[in-house]
Amino acid sequence: MKEDSTSPSKDKFRFERREQTVLLALGDLSAAVLALGIALLIWAKGDTWLGLSIQFLRERIPGWFYFLPLLWMILMADSYDIRKAGNLKSTLKSLGVALIASTAIYLVVYFASKPNSLPRFGFASFLVFAGVFTLLWRLVYIQFFTSASKHKRALIIGAGRAGSALAKIVSEQDPPPFTLVGLIDDDPEKLGMNVEGFPILGDHKSLPEIIEKQQITDLILSISNEMNPGMFQAILAAQEKGMVMSTMQDTYESLTNRVPINLLESDWVIRSFIDRKPASGFYRLFKRMVDVSFGLVGLVGLLILYPIIALMIVVDSKGPIIFKQTRLGRGGNPYTILKFRTMKDNKDMVREALVTAANDPRVTRIGRFLRKSHLDELPQIINVLRGEMSFVGPRSERAELVTIFQSEVPFYRARMLVKPGITGWAQIHQNYAETVEETAIKLEYDLYYIENASILMDIAIIIRTLTSVLGFKGR
Repeated sequence: MKEDSTSPSKDKFRFERREQTVLLALGDLSAAVLALGIALLIWAKGDTWLGLSIQFLRERIPGWFYFLPLLWMILMADSYDIRKAGNLKSTLKSLGVALIASTAIYLVVYFASKPNSLPRFGFASFLVFAGVFTLLWRLVYIQFFTSASKHKRALIIGAGRAGSALAKIVSEQDPPPFTLVGLIDDDPEKLGMNVEGFPILGDHKSLPEIIEKQQITDLILSISNEMNPGMFQAILAAQEKGMVMSTMQDTYESLTNRVPINLLESDWVIRSFIDRKPASGFYRLFKRMVDVSFGLVGLVGLLILYPIIALMIVVDSKGPIIFKQTRLGRGGNPYTILKFRTMKDNKDMVREALVTAANDPRVTRIGRFLRKSHLDELPQIINVLRGEMSFVGPRSERAELVTIFQSEVPFYRARMLVKPGITGWAQIHQNYAETVEETAIKLEYDLYYIENASILMDIAIIIRTLTSVLGFKGR
């Protein structure tokens, strides 16, 4: 007997994107733990006195060695973006960065330690096996989920602004998150047309036939205007048969980790952020505790590095060491942000527009290094300890830029519902914004963070920022 194409049994082993991230991390952790076990076994075989025994593990193995799997996962953090995880080229790049970064960290510690105090062979064994096992797991992951995405066949309901925007997002995904068969719309003038390369297959009357013929598994509701009764009944009938339903906004956010600001109703901020507070009291308390704890540690680092960085800035160009500028913080309240000066003239820092362009001639030689390593932002530790900023949050802007952006970008001022941050969801997903359009995309990331902020999300952002710093991805 032929299985009903709308049967929910087809989705028995369906994994949502967040579940895929968890599974990906568990696989990497298993690979790293297995690599640690083999490294210990090889190390023990070379010990003719103790061999693999409890005494060997206690006396020969330094305590930090057991935390190598955790370090490995931190260095692989940038690859937990599902879009990157499904791409072999991105996976190999992340794996290479993790191997190089872990080796560099070890060498720094090795040369700073007493001779023969660190296990070179044991560490090298861990790196080799961690790299091999992680690669094998990632190949399995790519094959499995690429195959799963092909079996997920979606149909967009509505070919207006929302449906067209979603079709464009799907067309830009590599690998594709699912097979988008096409769209349907009740506007007779749209029938037979293409949207971003996807055909408009029919209207609500032909929906049951399209589902059966095209073996549709998912319907994505993307109707911008009022839905007519016929379409409503057709969708309801499909859902009763087990069809998986989702909204355009949920799908957009799942695929991009952004909020579609140009497709939202004017009262969206009230419904999302005022009726439902951006974060709980416990989360805000935890966030402040993390800010103070990390801030005190960072202050020690600032005190140690300040003389060195200050000397390099003074030798490289004339001007003040610390650059100060008024920015708008939470609730639009002004505060003075602190940064190391990175431009030849302090006036250039003041005149700095939306962003410093790539290879900007105003940036000094030392300034370029400070920006690449993000060390120019180290003095903002003081802003964090003062309570003006947080480690994680939207990037702060000058009052004059806020005035421009809020007149051209929908919901721009909503980013001021939380404290600005040294790093944030937008910073780890997008390069610096140079245009109003890119600023709008950055805002979509910021609003997604405000809407979904959590302890785990903040930790993930901090970890991915560390990998970005190690990769010198600043500008």
